[in-house]
Amino acid sequence: MEKINCDGKTSREINVEIRQLIKQGTPKIQVLSPLARHNLAVGLLEPVELIFEGSVGYYCGGMIDGPQVTINGSAGWGLGECMMNGTFIVNGNVGNSAAASIRGGTMVVHGDAGARAGIAMKGGLLIVEGNCGTMAGFMMQKGTLIICGHSSDALADSMYEGTVYLGGEARSLGNDTKVSEPDEPDQNFLKRTLLQFGISADRPFKKIVSGRRLWNFERQEFEIWKEVL
Repeated sequence: MEKINCDGKTSREINVEIRQLIKQGTPKIQVLSPLARHNLAVGLLEPVELIFEGSVGYYCGGMIDGPQVTINGSAGWGLGECMMNGTFIVNGNVGNSAAASIRGGTMVVHGDAGARAGIAMKGGLLIVEGNCGTMAGFMMQKGTLIICGHSSDALADSMYEGTVYLGGEARSLGNDTKVSEPDEPDQNFLKRTLLQFGISADRPFKKIVSGRRLWNFERQEFEIWKEVL
């Protein structure tokens, strides 16, 4: 394992070092003292293992396709935005818009998530062991969002497809959501998936999917459309 010490270095210099080590075939890189710098490890396409020893800033790991990223700290806004494939393990909290627009991969947050977690997801898996802020899963198109704790307002507002599992309570549900009890395959999926990351599935999960009323415009549902738009 190679190490990069971030002391006195810019985000660009750190990213150049990461890419140089990847080019040399280094399979595992430990990044020391990131001190919440922004835009670290963006656009990496190789199956490298990155370990950040400390918190990272905005947009860490955006547009990755393959890396395994562990953050032993917290992360700012936009963690893993537009991820194609890969894994994030965050041993802390994340800011707004974690896993926004991801198409694949897995993000596990062992703390809480800010607003708009999983917004516009097009695939992949986002697990939040703690609580989520407002508008989690907004306009979700595919994928799975598991919230083990509570959610703030407008959970899964205007979701198109995909599935949200909520282990706690939502302050309010978004427009056009449908709530049901998880069936046996859902429960098995939750147990298997959460156990993989050391998280208990012993919670009263609810399953939330799209009501599909907003798929097509209907005049009689004009008031719902006004709220959305």
